[in-house]
Amino acid sequence: MVTSPRGYQLIRDMEGLTLTMKPDSKGRTAIGYGHDLILLERYPEGITKEFAEVLIKADVTHCEVVLNYALNKEKVLMCTQNQFDALIDFTYECGPGALAQLLAHGWEQIVHQLPRWIHTHDEHGNLKTLPGMIERRALEIKLFEA
Repeated sequence: MVTSPRGYQLIRDMEGLTLTMKPDSKGRTAIGYGHDLILLERYPEGITKEFAEVLIKADVTHCEVVLNYALNKEKVLMCTQNQFDALIDFTYECGPGALAQLLAHGWEQIVHQLPRWIHTHDEHGNLKTLPGMIERRALEIKLFEA
């Protein structure tokens, strides 16, 4: 499966657009629609909105590969477009490892497990709740169940 325009819009809305590099809530440097910079990737002059679209498409494509593999591995036979888009948004924000942990509880537990993914660690290693993640998980659950 591939992400629908609705799924892309959810990511754009949740991540917001930043045309200059900035630290994200996890302490990594991000740009565009929450694109985490990788080793030696820098944009000191910033980027355009058009290039932000290039980055989000590349990042979502990576998430699609991971999610499609995971769904096949878990033998999920029926996945709606809304469910796929919700899980793409989750994977985009939390990463492939988090997706694996989420799916490990079983398909029927996804909506019960999503609300648990609302925390991050601060620079001292302390666990903190992020209000934006509470909202995001609620939107993912609503989309997943639609």
